Amino acid sequence: MKKIFLFLIIFFYSFNSFSEELGKFSKLKIPRFVSTKTLESNLRIGADISYPILIQYKFKNIPLQITDEYKDWRKVIDFEGNVGWMHKRLLKGNRFAIIAAPYKEPVQIFNKPQGNTVGKIGKRNIVKIIRCLNKWCLVEINQKKGWIGKNNLWGVYEKEVFKIPFYQFLINIYWKIL
Repeated sequence: MKKIFLFLIIFFYSFNSFSEELGKFSKLKIPRFVSTKTLESNLRIGADISYPILIQYKFKNIPLQITDEYKDWRKVIDFEGNVGWMHKRLLKGNRFAIIAAPYKEPVQIFNKPQGNTVGKIGKRNIVKIIRCLNKWCLVEINQKKGWIGKNNLWGVYEKEVFKIPFYQFLINIYWKIL
């Protein structure tokens, strides 16, 4: 009986781990967030340089979500819902997010999740994502760091957790003591 139970656990675990869609060309997870690598990046209506430019981004580090791929081209969507194709050499895996709060006031930045306010940041600012917990992300802008609620960021998934150190549980205990 124990062997059957163990087999079922392994079977369902392996089924779930392989159910994630991978890109046919990159073999990376789709969808996923990336960012622009260069100061000028063209979003085209098709997957070739012969297609017209839909938008030209004039900043580095703009977060984009890859939703599909074709050879060296990636179909992306930006935070305003614009959809088009970009060549993979214009993209990087570094994670950035845009402040996209559902209200008009600036977003508060905290010294720790649910901690003290250490600053505020307005909508449409781009921040570097350092790590994310369940509901919070540690971000950096202008060499200053702080925690922002995920619900205020476009460029990270709601249930995404990443770059958490193995000793995060100790940090969480320390935060609760303070």
